[in-house]
Amino acid sequence: MLVTLHGAANEVTGSCYLVETGNARVLVDCGLFQGSKHLEKLNFIPASLLPSKIHAVVLTHGHLDHCGRLPLLVKSGYRGNIYGTQGTLDIARLILADAAKIQADDADRENRKRARAGQKPIKPLFTLADAEQVFKRFSPLSYNEWADIASDTKIQLVEAGHILGSSSVIMVADQNGGRRRLVFSGDLGQWNVPINRDPALMDRSDAVFMECTYGGRVHPAYDDTIKELSRLIIDAIARKGKILVPTFAVGRTQQLLFHLSEMIAKGEIPAIPIYLDSPMATAATQIYSNHTDVLDPEVREFFSDDNIRRFLPTLKICTTALESQALNDVEAPCIIMAGAGMCDAGRIVHHLRHNLSLASTLLLIVGYQAKESLGRRLLDGANPVKIMGQTIFVRAKIVSVDGFSAHADKNDLLRWIEPLVRHKSRVILTHGESHQLSEMRHELQEKFGLSAQIPSIGDVIEI
Repeated sequence: MLVTLHGAANEVTGSCYLVETGNARVLVDCGLFQGSKHLEKLNFIPASLLPSKIHAVVLTHGHLDHCGRLPLLVKSGYRGNIYGTQGTLDIARLILADAAKIQADDADRENRKRARAGQKPIKPLFTLADAEQVFKRFSPLSYNEWADIASDTKIQLVEAGHILGSSSVIMVADQNGGRRRLVFSGDLGQWNVPINRDPALMDRSDAVFMECTYGGRVHPAYDDTIKELSRLIIDAIARKGKILVPTFAVGRTQQLLFHLSEMIAKGEIPAIPIYLDSPMATAATQIYSNHTDVLDPEVREFFSDDNIRRFLPTLKICTTALESQALNDVEAPCIIMAGAGMCDAGRIVHHLRHNLSLASTLLLIVGYQAKESLGRRLLDGANPVKIMGQTIFVRAKIVSVDGFSAHADKNDLLRWIEPLVRHKSRVILTHGESHQLSEMRHELQEKFGLSAQIPSIGDVIEI
């Protein structure tokens, strides 16, 4: 059995594994590279993938860095099913459609510049029509049930605890009279936090491909994170400032809405206006409401039916561009939640342009910021910054609240991998920046005497 890494190797984005058995070729994830211009140049389907000869695709979850190259794959000739939990497929549908719209808008804007300069126009990476061809191939699977997806190859999806519908993949394949068992972690979540259920543990596999986004880091205690969030909001209210929260539409938005409702109910913060300025986050929240059966039991009532408005009466949904623009003139203090989560696109960019120069503003970073993203540069102290061609001097208070991460930290990863290591599984570390991967490899050596592999993009691993 061969596994070729076509992404997320010594890198966080672009997750894509090609598994080749004696009888089948299966792709686990087919994600977009995000971040630097160098990485974005990798957003194509390598000829060696031979899309028309792939028998099945399995999605661990619906984030763009795990599903974003699917339209390219289908355009290149893939004609099989795309498997995932129903929650994963619903979220992937939302995210791919949004990505197609953003790319079309970006291409239109760039082509207006090119037309003035007499240059050839560019095309978006994929269109909504391309994404819709992907949706036709979606095939939902339930958690914890075996499914035959190709000749002599079956999979089982188990809870990964990352976002709604996220899963780790157990793959069993027959080859040359023997049987091999692989585990792909997907993106793993933390234990004992609201919204998502805890990751499932597995105790045997021939090889494990484990994500290491935070392989060398320990998150703050979750209770301390909630207290810090409350303190920062109270401080910003005292300064009569706007609180800008760049949020990822899927996962982080829902997490924050739940905690804000609890803080207000307990009297920990005043019931100030909360604006959800993200049509995509609003749609994602509805998907959560449609799948409460796979959420943590303690949040099911909050997301059921139309309960969010009952629990959070100060919440105002901004749907149109005019409603978003009107937030420039709303009275502070207030909370404005808008995408994109790394501050590089979406409505949050406009709010940053209007408010970063104000000392009363609080920019609350609550998610991962990739290298070279505007969010990362702001956290690193860049001043001034260019936003939409305008130079902005930063006077706002910028704080990162790290404990909300949807990713497992070092201790979570060690907890997840321990049963597999005890049964002598081979461990391959992926989906992480080089220093995070190296630190996790060191931890595995120290704790278990295990020598884990760290492959690069294009490496072929024989199992």
